[in-house]
Amino acid sequence: QVQLVESGGGLVQTGDSLRLSCAASGLIFSTHAMGWFRQAPGKEREFVIRISAGGQHKYYTDSMQGRFTISRDNAKNTVYLQMTNLKPEDTAVYFCAADKSPGYRTTPHSYDYWGQGTQVTVSS
Repeated sequence: QVQLVESGGGLVQTGDSLRLSCAASGLIFSTHAMGWFRQAPGKEREFVIRISAGGQHKYYTDSMQGRFTISRDNAKNTVYLQMTNLKPEDTAVYFCAADKSPGYRTTPHSYDYWGQGTQVTVSS
């Protein structure tokens, strides 16, 4: 059974940094691209960032490039989301997701497995 478990969320202030982790089990981690999404109250789930299975390719949205960085450690079956210069509009539940297919895929239904999410709240 596949499990993705996010951690590292919390309450921070504007301008702070935070690193989220997502530990995977039950799948061959190194063969899956990994993505991060977020969902704010009353809004649709939004693509944040993605990394290819081997870690060579990273895909960002324009609004997050420069502030958000993704990395992975295939030996630890873990993907990370480093967030810097956080803003109140970054407040959301952050989800990691695994995708068996390669390429630049940003829609939630493209992903095969999901974690339960971790709350990030940025106060002004």
